[in-house]
Amino acid sequence: MRMGAVRKAWNDLPLVDLQELLQGRLPLILAPHPDDETLGCGGLIAQCCAAGMPPHVAIMTDGSHSHPNSKTHSPDRIRHMREEEARSALRLLGLPPGQTWFLGHEDNDDLPIAGPAFQFAARRLSGICETHGCQVIIAPWRLDGQQDHEATATLGEHVALRDDLDLIFYPINGWSMPDTEEVDELQPRGWRLDITGEVALKEKAIMAHASQYAGLITDDCEHVVCQQLMAAARRPVEVYLAA
Repeated sequence: MRMGAVRKAWNDLPLVDLQELLQGRLPLILAPHPDDETLGCGGLIAQCCAAGMPPHVAIMTDGSHSHPNSKTHSPDRIRHMREEEARSALRLLGLPPGQTWFLGHEDNDDLPIAGPAFQFAARRLSGICETHGCQVIIAPWRLDGQQDHEATATLGEHVALRDDLDLIFYPINGWSMPDTEEVDELQPRGWRLDITGEVALKEKAIMAHASQYAGLITDDCEHVVCQQLMAAARRPVEVYLAA
């Protein structure tokens, strides 16, 4: 399918509430970078927390190469900033301490897709699910157009299959891919979660990622905020796709 048709199908998915989407299952949300959890799942996180079933969030990479040309902000400085930004954003969404996991892979396509490092990362995710009773993994869409996103999806698929867990995907970069781009996707199945009541809170959480969206770092002109992605993140629905 072409991405224009894929997005149209996403926008036609049935509108559901949190109970219909999760059916009481506690999620582990996988974020390729600090901020993806807020952009893609901020409304769901806020609803889960308000319902007394706060999810666990595993942030796979450190986000340290978001501004590779900056002279004022080194990768190490950005890494520390982005971890604190993620903590602040998730705190705004209501997530208690102890529910966020920073796996610490270096940003810039460092996530493994095979071999011992892949198996080690998978065991860490399995351990979170087993220890804390997570029954569903929510991972980035497997065709999301960026290596770290697709590697995170691969890890989510592997852990879900091995541990007999449910699996749901969420798109991030899929919102900004060209309409004419062909992707290996059949007719999408899934849901649109109604987050009307959480839109303002989600916007505050997005802006807590100040290094990315508040113009905080001004000396790297290659870092451009994608307006299509931001428009999708600010909608009163979030899209979740059946595996």
